[in-house]
Amino acid sequence: MAAHPARLAQARLYFVTDRSTGEHALREALAGGVDVLQLREKDAADDEILQAAAIFRAVCDEHDALFVLNDRPDLALAAGADGVHLGQEDERVAAVRDLVGDEMVIGLSTHSREQLAAGLETEADYVCVGPVYATPTKPDYPAVGLDLVRHAAETASRPWFAIGGIDGTNVTEVAAAGAARVAVVRAIRDAPDARAAAAGLRAAIEEAPASVE
Repeated sequence: MAAHPARLAQARLYFVTDRSTGEHALREALAGGVDVLQLREKDAADDEILQAAAIFRAVCDEHDALFVLNDRPDLALAAGADGVHLGQEDERVAAVRDLVGDEMVIGLSTHSREQLAAGLETEADYVCVGPVYATPTKPDYPAVGLDLVRHAAETASRPWFAIGGIDGTNVTEVAAAGAARVAVVRAIRDAPDARAAAAGLRAAIEEAPASVE
């Protein structure tokens, strides 16, 4: 396991965004309660990702938040990230662990009970479960609904985040289904006030009667 178990256990709100989100908005989101920040870039050049990563790294340091880079363990290492997040089509967790060592957090997306079970057998430090609701950021995956959230709450043996279409209108029901942690994209990225959006989401998570492992 990686070197940040306490920080992961305490994490509640995970913000996934790209380099189009400005430095001020990132700071506002972190000030509002985001404690894990992921830079997700699918098509940018490596130098563009590293330039953005330097900003993400700096603002996370200011707020004692974990900085995660999507898909690319090589760039995560180059950027000094705290972690790398993998999808089901990316390199396997064991191979990435061999590359990044024990100090870096590894996250893994899961979209079914079978993928969740398999993910919990790997060296991933956390898993994401979803998409809970339909979302344009995951067009290839149908919504899994709250059943997978409830299943994760019953079976997951390490920190996990519900993800996919979660926003201020439904976060309470996601938390009530057992999610002590949620990950969002548009709910903060597209909000007119990133700090207020993050604060509202975090409050809803913390106030819900969800169990915390």
